[in-house]
Amino acid sequence: MKFGIDRLLADPDLRKPLAGRRVALVAHPASLTAGLVHSLDALAALPDLTLSAAFGPQHGLKGDKQDNMVETADERDPVYGIPVFSLYGEVRRPTPAMMDAADVFLFDLQDLGCRIYTFVTTLLYLLEAAAGQGKSVWVLDRPNPAGRPVEGTLLLAGYESFVGAGPMPMRHGMTLGEMGHWFVEHFGLDVDYRVIAMEGWQPDSTPGFGWPESRLWINPSPNAANLNMARAYAGTVMLEGTTLSEGRGTTRPLEVLFGAPDIDAKAVHAEMRRLAPQWLAGCAIRECWFEPTFHKHAKTLCSALMIHAEGAFYDHHAFRPWRLQALAFKAIRNLWPDYPIWRDFPYEYVFDRLAIDVINGGPALRAWVDDAGALPGDLDALAAVDEAQWIEERRRFLLYT
Repeated sequence: MKFGIDRLLADPDLRKPLAGRRVALVAHPASLTAGLVHSLDALAALPDLTLSAAFGPQHGLKGDKQDNMVETADERDPVYGIPVFSLYGEVRRPTPAMMDAADVFLFDLQDLGCRIYTFVTTLLYLLEAAAGQGKSVWVLDRPNPAGRPVEGTLLLAGYESFVGAGPMPMRHGMTLGEMGHWFVEHFGLDVDYRVIAMEGWQPDSTPGFGWPESRLWINPSPNAANLNMARAYAGTVMLEGTTLSEGRGTTRPLEVLFGAPDIDAKAVHAEMRRLAPQWLAGCAIRECWFEPTFHKHAKTLCSALMIHAEGAFYDHHAFRPWRLQALAFKAIRNLWPDYPIWRDFPYEYVFDRLAIDVINGGPALRAWVDDAGALPGDLDALAAVDEAQWIEERRRFLLYT
């Protein structure tokens, strides 16, 4: 199969509309060709293309910012002499001066298929900045490694943020190219938008279910280390809004349901099985221990539950990470009713709401966890309505079957 960047490089006809126009690239460390050449270098080598600028999203063009919510400064590329603008520094939205640097913006980011992963919001902000300005945005499409499954409640109006671009569920099941089409229609954007589609992507085929065996996994962000993390992320990312460790400071971040020094993981696992054994399907859950070198509970031994949505344990159609993570929270609340699960701090520059509500695009999940009388079926029923609505809404924007 071919990703969008590989098709653009291989086919001069696809590049003809770029002739005589200044081209900018939005990229990160996973923006690689099939031969592991960075897209910036590959495009700069084309004699028929004028590369005038580059943009880096959260974690930077080089992906060097390890922790979450660490800003990157603008710089000048030492090899090509072009400006490299940060879209996670002084600004999140491209400024007019940034937009003046190019006529066409090639967007080549590897995504995880989750609403909170900020690259999807960066795409929306770029489309909005380009709208009505005679600028073009092309997405060089890449796989959604989480595949087509949909899960979670829709983001509520008024809960928009850098981790909540619009009314979509946590796990949206689309590629960024497809999502761009939805953005253009949903927000009524007047912009020249194109997708250089992948060739041969089969999101429902084994064994990768969206991630082809022919391509290496390269971290799109520092803590996105493998396919297991990409599959689990739509659930485990909620830990960022809690006092529980998501495994930052270890070698397997965002692949655990929690880690904490004062919680018995074995007891939590048993309570999860009692409450909703069906929500544990599609993966293996393993009790383990870790001591983070930094971040939450640094240098403290934590009891934890590890997710293995991989190998023979993985069932693509049964695995539901958002429900799985919600169940872990519910089990902790049942066993330790007064445990301070929710972390109160400014999350992605939102100061007036709890981080867990910003992450979920509304208070429903937190309210369900904290309601002693709420049952798994209550959350399931709430989410199922939104999931069905999204599946129907996205249908006409899907480019791959």
